[in-house]
Amino acid sequence: MTTPKKVCVVGSGNWGSAIARIVGLNAGRNKKFEPSVNMWVFEELVNGRKLTEILNTEHENVKYLPGHKLPDNVVAIADLVEAVSAADILLFVIPHQFIHKVCDIMQGKIKPNAFGMSLIKGVDEGPGGLKLISEVIGEKLGISVSVLMGANIANEVAEDKFCETTIGCRDKDHGALLKELMQTDHFRVTVVEEAEVVEICGALKNIVAVGAGFCDGLCYGDNTKAAVIRLGLMEMIAFARLFCSTHSVSPATFLESCGIADLITTCYGGRNRRVAEAFARTGRSLKELEEEMLNGQKLQGPATAAEVHILLKDKDVLAKFPMFTAVYEICFQGRPVADFISCLQNHPAHQ
Repeated sequence: MTTPKKVCVVGSGNWGSAIARIVGLNAGRNKKFEPSVNMWVFEELVNGRKLTEILNTEHENVKYLPGHKLPDNVVAIADLVEAVSAADILLFVIPHQFIHKVCDIMQGKIKPNAFGMSLIKGVDEGPGGLKLISEVIGEKLGISVSVLMGANIANEVAEDKFCETTIGCRDKDHGALLKELMQTDHFRVTVVEEAEVVEICGALKNIVAVGAGFCDGLCYGDNTKAAVIRLGLMEMIAFARLFCSTHSVSPATFLESCGIADLITTCYGGRNRRVAEAFARTGRSLKELEEEMLNGQKLQGPATAAEVHILLKDKDVLAKFPMFTAVYEICFQGRPVADFISCLQNHPAHQ
């Protein structure tokens, strides 16, 4: 029998805590995993107490996932190196803006045969062009990295409301093990090989959700939002075909939970839609609204739009992505939010 795998959840926000709940339950009853699961927590004070202390005594993330108990075998650790050093499986669940800093601290401090899975929705734009977050992690840490993306609003997952998710993994053995670690009766997992496409879906849908929020803020109805979703999906597929290194982009992957399901969910719920709606209604800044509405969580859609914009501009293809471009220009260049509707009316799909 193989040695049980030690799991560490790198991150402890809303989604990270919901995932820790699943992983803790599964690791506690499956002999392929060590029962104790580490969770790295960015230490902060909540009502005068350390968050790690609250998590380890009350087994509840009272700030980011209140009302949902975590299994007793999930151990909150404030020191990143201490949390990850013994892990065989590393699950990354932090805002994508922080991945470089976290990986820099972890370099040389993890097991050489460890492998990872990214649940982070975003892309990284650097001197060499587009980098997926899984690529950033893999290159910095020298490990193989799979991805998990899906229509998974954290609070609903924590409430055991039925949902699906998609793991993108090229290694069949890793994929099978990760499915055992993640799947429950209420959280059903499909494993596909097109990891790049799975991850691109998870990043780009947040840009589309910002557009959906603009429509809500401008008091357009469900017909308009349906158009946003359809045209947004078309831009997501076009982006994947343009940037995926394999260039073998199967439409079937977009029919998995990571694709159309996550897109619909995010355009009707989710933080990006909510904040974008408030932005369109009030005219207040995104930064101000993020601080007021998200209780310490980070907004991903505008940041991803900015990174994607640089890449599209470099390739001189902005005209083919009018929705992505409009979201960027409204968020960062002062373009009136009412202009968003004209980008739908004049979309190349209608030519």
